[in-house]
Amino acid sequence: MSFHERKRPAQGVLNSDEIPTLVFLTVCTDLRGRWLANHETHQLLRKVWLESTAWAVGIYVLMPDHLHLFAWPYLRVTDFDNWVRYWKSQFTRRSADPDGSAGASYRRWQSNCFHHRIRSFESAAEKRAYILANPVRAGLVARAQDWPYQGELFKSGCWW
Repeated sequence: MSFHERKRPAQGVLNSDEIPTLVFLTVCTDLRGRWLANHETHQLLRKVWLESTAWAVGIYVLMPDHLHLFAWPYLRVTDFDNWVRYWKSQFTRRSADPDGSAGASYRRWQSNCFHHRIRSFESAAEKRAYILANPVRAGLVARAQDWPYQGELFKSGCWW
């Protein structure tokens, strides 16, 4: 049996009433610019995610040029890809250039993102460990808990 080889990831996230929906997301900065890991960006992303209530953001980590997070459906049924585009646009619109003008020109996102639905407890625990250890693997801190640009907005203990 042969399988069709994909050139791009499948679009959308299957949302089912019978199976809990948990999504692992990676979003990169445009041209892998290293502007994400700072206090101002961290606070603005947290604010945008809390206001973008279609999906809840669980554990996340901001690296200099990309971020990882878990998300699940929250207050409204909205397509996952639309939600990601929405919060990216809100963040960009609210960002300020060093001169104070809105829409910081250096804070741009790659147009696509990588996401997949977690299908098992083991997979969720594995991805959680991956997210939390990312700053250590990158040599940014010695211990994961010392990285200041991480958190958990909505807590859910049902996956790990």
